Amino acid sequence: MDPIDIINKYYAPGSKARYILTEHSKAVRDFALEIAARHPELNADAQFVSEAAMLHDIGIFYTNAPALGCFGDKPYICHGYLGRELMEKEGFPCHALVCERHTGAGLSKEEIIAQKLPIPYRDMLPVTVEERIICFADKFFSKSKHLTKPKSIEKVQKGLLKYGQVQLDRFNAWAEMFL
Repeated sequence: MDPIDIINKYYAPGSKARYILTEHSKAVRDFALEIAARHPELNADAQFVSEAAMLHDIGIFYTNAPALGCFGDKPYICHGYLGRELMEKEGFPCHALVCERHTGAGLSKEEIIAQKLPIPYRDMLPVTVEERIICFADKFFSKSKHLTKPKSIEKVQKGLLKYGQVQLDRFNAWAEMFL
């Protein structure tokens, strides 16, 4: 499967949204593949990591994020589960789970309910090593500024702490495993 074929179906060539999606996703993919290569003991499927990292944000076009060139009608937080639905429709259920489970450091049903997030009430936590690697790598790259320049780990940690200690703890456990 070539992720670009799916991106081509939903993002116009030359559009701002496509540029941001692909540049961000390439940066995430490259870092995720670096992590997988540094940790052969994890037995991560590098081909899957590459494909899923390129598609993890496929659902952003459904959201109202004009700064990203996205003019949908959903809040940005919805892009994960909407990406899951899209990828399931495309016939890629495992890639779909990466889309849904990469938001924050993953989201538990309890976190979703407590924060009253406008997304389905179910666990959206990375389960497989590939899901965790992609979710972790994603936290280092912004879609607003410096698309390909990684944030420092301290900046990532500070950003996640805004959403609760559980987010930071989950990320820090991955940092111990992946860095």
